[in-house]
Amino acid sequence: MRPGAIAPLALALSGLLLASCSSTQAPQPAGADGRISGPASYARPHRDGAPWWDVDVSRIPDAVPMPHNGPVKASPYTVFGKPYYPINDARNYRATGTASWYGTKFHGQATANGETFDLYGMTAAHKTLPLPSYVKVTNLDNGSSVILRVNDRGPFYSDRIIDLSFAAAKKLGYAESGTARVKVEGIDPHQWWAQQGRPVPMMLASNAPRSSKPLTLPAPGAVRTVAQPVGAPIEAYTPPPAQHAAAVLPVELAVKKNASVPAAGLYLQVGAFANPDAAELLKAKLNGLVGTAPVFISSVVHNQQVLHRVRLGPIDTQDEVLQLQDTLRLASLGQPRLVRPD
Repeated sequence: MRPGAIAPLALALSGLLLASCSSTQAPQPAGADGRISGPASYARPHRDGAPWWDVDVSRIPDAVPMPHNGPVKASPYTVFGKPYYPINDARNYRATGTASWYGTKFHGQATANGETFDLYGMTAAHKTLPLPSYVKVTNLDNGSSVILRVNDRGPFYSDRIIDLSFAAAKKLGYAESGTARVKVEGIDPHQWWAQQGRPVPMMLASNAPRSSKPLTLPAPGAVRTVAQPVGAPIEAYTPPPAQHAAAVLPVELAVKKNASVPAAGLYLQVGAFANPDAAELLKAKLNGLVGTAPVFISSVVHNQQVLHRVRLGPIDTQDEVLQLQDTLRLASLGQPRLVRPD
């Protein structure tokens, strides 16, 4: 929404200030103190997207595969009633499919295994690989490859097989297009180090237990995991409706309590998604929350891409519009906007 002519100037000035304060140095991985790339004071946006601070991703090294000597997160879990059964060994994993990426909305948030997500980190989210594990991801369109640490769950709203950090997608050359056809290959850390002609550095051993006894690393090719007990409870994981689905702002109309807007034909747009599954999930959530206005999906072509817009309407009065906006904001469903019907 553009309230006045001064807004573009203010936005331009704020952009210049952000640019002047941003760092072009390659960020360090998030450490025990939780430090990640980006501004010291981070306001998480409502919609996911690319960062406004610039980092040269060519200077960001790939993740380094390391044997994991502690427990892995591989418990069964459900998302919207669908069960997922993670595997305990990623070494032989092979898959080809569509990859997406996630960024600013989840930057600084906890991943599924408790690490801190850094959109400039070399990490990925996967539905069934053990956490943590390592994969090599290759863009089949240009041959570019990266090595990533899998530390999160997703994507859940389509047939995409893996979600990469913004930095990884940028290095693979598909951050602008949003998705890419990729090959995903699990990595055996011992084999990877052998191919480098070097032994596994003991000082980097992941989750090595402190003990006075000599440290014994697993034999090459071996993997240590924690077996899941028979009949172990299935975890319930509910990601937000907008997770990992690009949204586009609709055409907006100013809404003022004293404005003379026609009483009939008013519509609110709650979200717009490239992913039809995300639109259907949001529609289902709205149907259970809003009973006074019809909920529907309107699809449109935008920049050579089909967008699925989730809308409410027609709404009879402007007072009802304002009441619905307040209801949806209180339900943490974003900032619904009044749009023209089309």
